[in-house]
Amino acid sequence: MNESTETRNSSGPSSGGSTWRSPGAWAVLLSVTAVGLFLDLWTKAWAFATIAGSPVEVRREDVLTSTFLGSLIPPHPPVVVIPGVLEFTLVLNPGAVFGMGAGKRWFFVVFTGAALAFGLALFGRWTRPRDRWSHAAIGLLLAGGLGNLYDRLAFACVRDFIHPLPGVRLPFGLRWPWGGDEVWPYVSNIADLWLIIGIGVLMIHAMRSPRHP
Repeated sequence: MNESTETRNSSGPSSGGSTWRSPGAWAVLLSVTAVGLFLDLWTKAWAFATIAGSPVEVRREDVLTSTFLGSLIPPHPPVVVIPGVLEFTLVLNPGAVFGMGAGKRWFFVVFTGAALAFGLALFGRWTRPRDRWSHAAIGLLLAGGLGNLYDRLAFACVRDFIHPLPGVRLPFGLRWPWGGDEVWPYVSNIADLWLIIGIGVLMIHAMRSPRHP
């Protein structure tokens, strides 16, 4: 009897689904998701209201009928936050993270919904009630996914404005296989940042817990 009990208790974080019934785990997950989603949507609204010098209104019908989304944003100089490190400039992204998969908007809407469900499954079956960092990381993933999902549904594109390392070139004349020599040519947003941080924290958690499947 004792051996059987010990086997069940050590079978992994998914045994008994205890995380599903942990108020503390849910509090971390929901609070991080809510704060992360708020910050993403607020910063996007702030950026499109101020960076171009006058408010830029993004209308879904204009996006759906436009052949070049750049034409929907007035020309404007980037706002230099830290020279050579960070600039703000407005971009409408028709694809996924970093503009990948342009034109596949509904595919990414469905994919994002599936990813959110997978994130909740990770929370309930892969983490333990006291894995607070993992719960926060999954909250960031949910916030990032929901933030960009909102944009795709409301505007038919994703609003981006953060450009790290603007104009910084690869050393020794190197170029990326897809062309270009800028270290970071992508413009992104806070939701993308949440996704990167969340994935990084979960990878660290997985490497530190090799006994868990």
